[in-house]
Amino acid sequence: MIVNRRTTLGLLGAAACLPSAALAQGAMGRPQPRSVITDPPRAWGPGADPVIYPDPDIIVLDPAFNDLLLGITQIRRIWDKGLWLEGPAWSSQGQYLVFSDVQADKQYRYIWETGEVTTFRSPSFNSNGNAFDAQGRQITCEDLFRRIVRHEHDGTVTVLADSFEGKPLNSPNDIAVHADGSVWFTDPAYGDTLSEGHPDFAGGQTNPAGRINPRIGSELAGMVGGRARGPGHCYRVDADGSISKVIDEKDLPDPNGIAFSPDFRTLYVASTGKAPGDNHAGGKSVIYAFDVNGRTVSRQRLFSDMVVDGVKCSPDGFRADVNGNLWCGVNGPLGYGGVQVLSPAGKLIGRIRLPQLCANLTFAGPKRNMLMMCCGQSLYALQVQTQGAAPG
Repeated sequence: MIVNRRTTLGLLGAAACLPSAALAQGAMGRPQPRSVITDPPRAWGPGADPVIYPDPDIIVLDPAFNDLLLGITQIRRIWDKGLWLEGPAWSSQGQYLVFSDVQADKQYRYIWETGEVTTFRSPSFNSNGNAFDAQGRQITCEDLFRRIVRHEHDGTVTVLADSFEGKPLNSPNDIAVHADGSVWFTDPAYGDTLSEGHPDFAGGQTNPAGRINPRIGSELAGMVGGRARGPGHCYRVDADGSISKVIDEKDLPDPNGIAFSPDFRTLYVASTGKAPGDNHAGGKSVIYAFDVNGRTVSRQRLFSDMVVDGVKCSPDGFRADVNGNLWCGVNGPLGYGGVQVLSPAGKLIGRIRLPQLCANLTFAGPKRNMLMMCCGQSLYALQVQTQGAAPG
């Protein structure tokens, strides 16, 4: 089964097909899905009962995963007031985590000293992925305007990319910053919808019958970014502002998460589920790896098929740690959604089971050893024994 983050309801239904061991007895003796594995279902959030150590929802599949874990900590849900959370990125300079609520059209900050979540940008123009470059500047994907922007230290905004060869972008989704100052990003069409940006104007691939008016409630639709989606490629923006296509949609349909290895010699890109307006079969729900050759990539190969216990999961966003392991947000039936941790060779060495799918994640905190996970409406945290490899 190919799944993506917009088939959540179907996945919840799929939980009913899991073995009976995956169910707990709820009120009136009726079976209900466990909040991941515990019996009775695990409580989340402030005031929840503590979990025994090690946390039973952290699953070690290879001894190498033990070296990345702190045994006397647990997964915590620290905020749950979002609609669809995405794009967490850590500001080492500001000591805060920024993340997007795509559907609420806001960006938030989790302030490290106080644990307070505050509104950062509203409107955010349906911001999605975020990153910080080596100069501490925030780079953001804006679904509404279908572009990539950089927030400068003086408060101005620089548009890094809104078109390629005269054709507008779709909805830039995720960002990876290279050590040479270039910015690499994916451009699927997941944001070309009413809830996460704006649909195409009449006749476009995401609005072929023209019944939806993209300007209702969004008067800026189409004024800056594109009015109709096109192919979903992967791009690179050089420090001098030049833009090049690095991966064609024909080779990797529906690109989503993107990240570099710690030495920047390998690029990882997720091919996720079918995007709005696709005129092809859609993504493969896998992760590919590429060799990085300066401004281009080569030797595309399958890095992970995202199958666990015979269950097909779907990757979204991910980041590498300093040891080269890839920590991947995944969607799957109850008990399989959360985070998969893959070795540099692509071997699944561990899993973090969450009660919601994980759309994206990053390493945060002063030591960059806190795994921060955006999962549907909620933000989760886990202290680990490794550090994130890249800025923000």
